Amino acid sequence: MTTHAEKITAWIDEHFDEEVAFLQKVVQQPTDTPPGNNGPHADLVAQLLQAYGWNAEKHAVPKDQVEAYGMQSITNLIVRRPYAAGGPTVALNAHGDVVPPGDNWTYPPYGGQIDGGYMYGRATAVSKGDFATYVFAARALEALGIPLKGQLELHFTYDEEFGGLLGPGWLLEQQLTKPDFVIAAGFSYGIVTAHNACLQLEITVHGKSGHGSMPETGHDALQAANKILNAIYGQLPELKKIKSKVAGIDSPTMLVGRIDGGTNTNVVPGKVVMKMDRRMIPEEDPVAVEAQVRALIEDAVRGEPGIRLEIRRLLLSHALRPLPGSEQLVGSLQKNAQAILGETIPALGTPLYADARLYGERGIPAVLYGAGPRTVPESNAKKADERLALDDLRKASKIVALTLLDFLGEK
Repeated sequence: MTTHAEKITAWIDEHFDEEVAFLQKVVQQPTDTPPGNNGPHADLVAQLLQAYGWNAEKHAVPKDQVEAYGMQSITNLIVRRPYAAGGPTVALNAHGDVVPPGDNWTYPPYGGQIDGGYMYGRATAVSKGDFATYVFAARALEALGIPLKGQLELHFTYDEEFGGLLGPGWLLEQQLTKPDFVIAAGFSYGIVTAHNACLQLEITVHGKSGHGSMPETGHDALQAANKILNAIYGQLPELKKIKSKVAGIDSPTMLVGRIDGGTNTNVVPGKVVMKMDRRMIPEEDPVAVEAQVRALIEDAVRGEPGIRLEIRRLLLSHALRPLPGSEQLVGSLQKNAQAILGETIPALGTPLYADARLYGERGIPAVLYGAGPRTVPESNAKKADERLALDDLRKASKIVALTLLDFLGEK
């Protein structure tokens, strides 16, 4: 007798060409963030899902809120698949916003081109690939035609690159959803159960412009900024001494990722703007860390004549930590990965941060799992020639579908 698991895996194999074509369409619609005009992509995905008889609720974030945030349009999607009463609500979340492609591509960044068993294109691996993983896992589950209980939700959101507050954060804040379990976009050969927190600050150093031949007539904002840079980077050896107990996570990090300033070569810089990133391990207190970083910056230029600082928080994201219920997700995914991949996949932390934390902040157990290689560098995520092995897409779709069966199938 053919088992439910065998039927699920066979269905995915039979429909895999269709899944690949679906992913190509999702990849070929650009969603560069910035500028973050992501509403059209949500419209495309909703249209594609309509062909399967699914209604994708469109939840547009108010335009003034989006523009104040630094983006152009955000429409988050929720697909609800209700079954019989008595089961949990399981949500699958992937984000459609992406960093711009940048240079040095050898494949069209929005081509979805297939070569050597890989699909190339921005977000094939992070995380439009899991639009396909989750849609076809859900379709495979429903194709069984057996009684199911609870509810499945697909959350396709468009604000991970800016922090998620207008993506999953907005859906949760508006009380549009409150699932019992969440699987968010990840990679096939490991389950992420924890990730770092992140503090991002914009530091504006105000001085006074002056003629380059008479620098004493100005107050050099760049010299002051250099003192701040020395203070920040001088702290790195101390951060290295702090170690996380979470497997897969090492030490906190800190860097300045962008500097803008000055008006011309022959003018004393009157203003410098820096953007910095401080990653926090799960054991750190984000509020205490922010206070420490602000004090470090302020102390670096304290007493400097003619210098004034503005420090603006861009992002304070909390860490993802395992919650009660996470072990059920991990156990099911590991069991099904063993069956499909033939290996035991680890459950680890990651030094990255993701918007899955926003579910965790509301007490919802969440893990990251989806289609991708063993490590981020292998996927070229956020670099040129980002790619996804189609075999990983096939296997992850099967594993997620079997996990949904564990949670939503009638026992």
